[in-house]
Amino acid sequence: MNAREEETELRLDFRKIARVAAACEGVIPVAVQNADTGEVILVAYTNRTAFRKSMQTRRLVLWSTTRRELWEKGATSGETFALVEARVNCEQNSLLYKVRPARGGICHTRNARGAPRNCFYRRIDPATGALEHLDP
Repeated sequence: MNAREEETELRLDFRKIARVAAACEGVIPVAVQNADTGEVILVAYTNRTAFRKSMQTRRLVLWSTTRRELWEKGATSGETFALVEARVNCEQNSLLYKVRPARGGICHTRNARGAPRNCFYRRIDPATGALEHLDP
């Protein structure tokens, strides 16, 4: 875990999309939502191969822009996700996957109890810009 993942200072990475575009041709963003709670739990990317595999297996399969490889969520950790529904936006350049977790959260970070969190575990205070941990 790195400091950025736990700090309370807001330091947004506005260069992420430029790095993705330069390194990973043929990807689109995917918002991942818990089908039962409606909570957005992750924003990631998919390419043609990951998309096809998700549709075929009905599992959450993405494209890791960091490792530049297929990323079947939970293949290593056991935190797997069934793909319940897939939606496409009006311009067909982003997707929404509604998923059901087999157990736990989706993020590689863990809270103080050692449980995986969902990726949006900090809230921004609009007055100060400080980050508040919702699942410390």
